[in-house]
Amino acid sequence: MSLTPPVLPFDASPLRDRVVAITGGAQGIGRGIAQAVLGAGGRVAIGDLDRDAGVACLAEWDVGDRACFFPLDVAREASVRGFFAKAITRLGGLDGLVNNAGPADPHVSDLTRLPLSQWRRFLDAHLTGAFLCCKSALPALRARQGAIVSIASSRVLQSEAHTEPYAAAKGGLVALTHALAISEGPRVRVNAISPGWIATDDWQRPAARRRPKLSRRDHAQHPVGRVGTPEDIGALAVYLLSPASGFVTGQHVVIDGGMGRKMQYA
Repeated sequence: MSLTPPVLPFDASPLRDRVVAITGGAQGIGRGIAQAVLGAGGRVAIGDLDRDAGVACLAEWDVGDRACFFPLDVAREASVRGFFAKAITRLGGLDGLVNNAGPADPHVSDLTRLPLSQWRRFLDAHLTGAFLCCKSALPALRARQGAIVSIASSRVLQSEAHTEPYAAAKGGLVALTHALAISEGPRVRVNAISPGWIATDDWQRPAARRRPKLSRRDHAQHPVGRVGTPEDIGALAVYLLSPASGFVTGQHVVIDGGMGRKMQYA
């Protein structure tokens, strides 16, 4: 009798026929996740404020009815409800949600000069937007034992000056993740990803696309030897959305090339 476990085949399509909605999915990290889901055999519903970017995605992917795009403003509840109603009708259900939408540039003015409207802009898009999307998506996710992945940031653990609204919104998103995981288990799993430095210059709509300007020093300061790419985040998102991560919920996973573990001295 052999004591060696049998070699099982690798599932090259871990999301086969699973439907995933991705907010802010037409550019940057969101687009990287969408392409990863498609590559893993899934189907995607892209929601984004940038209509041109969304249309460009569908044209470039050319995957037929495996992908659809609908305009989405995650800060408006009516827009969120409309997006999920259309996406679920078009694709026949929902197995996963990726909360990715929100302003990408974290830098603002000194806090004493920061308008309340700008503070609310970050909170509304990153945090309230995730709440509204979860609220609309959960009935469909519960029905199919689905999963939620929220894109936070390594800035929930470390900061640059004058990034308070972004850090607060992303920190709230991590807390929302573990709270929701407890409320929704075992029906729906909920996890968060915190990316570090991810170069997205060549993942924009065609008119804005350009090669990233990265130096050897930029790459070398990462213990893995390079700056991250949207594909890196997409690969982790696919795992957290798939049955392979069935024992993982309420977790916050940092993916930063090791930078958060590296001692920094001026």
